[in-house]
Amino acid sequence: MPIILKNITADQMQARLAHLGVTPRMARQIQAAVLQRGTWLEPQPGLSARVLENVRQATVIPQLTLLGKVVSPRDGFAKYLFRGAGPDPFEAVCIPLLHRPEDKKCVVCVSCQVGCALGCAFCATGRMGFRRDLAAWEIVDQVASIRADSPHPVRGVVFMGMGEPMLNYDAVIQAARIMSEPCGLAIAGKAITISTVGIVPGIRRFTAEGHSYRLVVSLTSADPDLRRALMPVEQAHRTADVIQALREYHAATGRRVTLAWTMMAGVNTCEQDAHMLAELTRGLPIKLDLIDVNDPTGRFRAPLPEELAAFRDVLRFTLKAPVARRYSGGQDISAACGMLVGINDGNG
Repeated sequence: MPIILKNITADQMQARLAHLGVTPRMARQIQAAVLQRGTWLEPQPGLSARVLENVRQATVIPQLTLLGKVVSPRDGFAKYLFRGAGPDPFEAVCIPLLHRPEDKKCVVCVSCQVGCALGCAFCATGRMGFRRDLAAWEIVDQVASIRADSPHPVRGVVFMGMGEPMLNYDAVIQAARIMSEPCGLAIAGKAITISTVGIVPGIRRFTAEGHSYRLVVSLTSADPDLRRALMPVEQAHRTADVIQALREYHAATGRRVTLAWTMMAGVNTCEQDAHMLAELTRGLPIKLDLIDVNDPTGRFRAPLPEELAAFRDVLRFTLKAPVARRYSGGQDISAACGMLVGINDGNG
């Protein structure tokens, strides 16, 4: 079987191709050519043309097929529709960060699965059900493809697209390793964010392995009964167990834990919700990201400004932790959080 480039790190490449004469330096050069320039490494002084040809014969460089792209005229978010090794398409989003004119850049929101098995009530991806896991190269190539197309450099990656990263753990971590290699996509590990709804074994494994990538847990409710109604994962991984795993993560890393809260008017934005969250996380340094729900079915809606302001006021008083409202852009092109469904419907 040929070795799939974009699916392995430079060190792994060198180990698997050492019998052909590939040195660590040559492996890094091949990785940089394939991932950073999208080309095969050409013979040059100091590189054996024979070795390079042997490597070419022993490897394959896969590439995603771009099925569609649409850019929001409202905020510049760009949604890409890809097909990889399987028949079902999946989406990624390029998020522009242009508030500093001297440092214009973007972040890529990647998918790690086609569909999702967790069935969160407020998420369109969850309503698709699970189709398949993506391979590491299919994740990496989302970033490489968007970087080649973007007018601004890609400086970060968030695993917040289609799928649950902790249920495709090996491919997600492998992709993050490849993306953060200096000879790979050269994205700093601390600029790669892995999000989960709270898969406890995955959080504990992530902690034990000591990764530099950021961890975000989508909590959305501190009330186990409400969370179970909104997020069926509660049946398998209880809120109390998730928070205990995060206490272990903080103890091991010293890092403040980031929790994401998808706000739904009249559902999880009242005074009691804030008090329950404060009690649940007492003694655990956290940062809370507030995100408006995006539900085209109309079942859930984002809070009005008055409700949001009241909720934030209570959070400031009870939580005594940083609270930020995270902008969920691309709503007009169905590219916002919870809206990716992998369909070229004229909007993507």
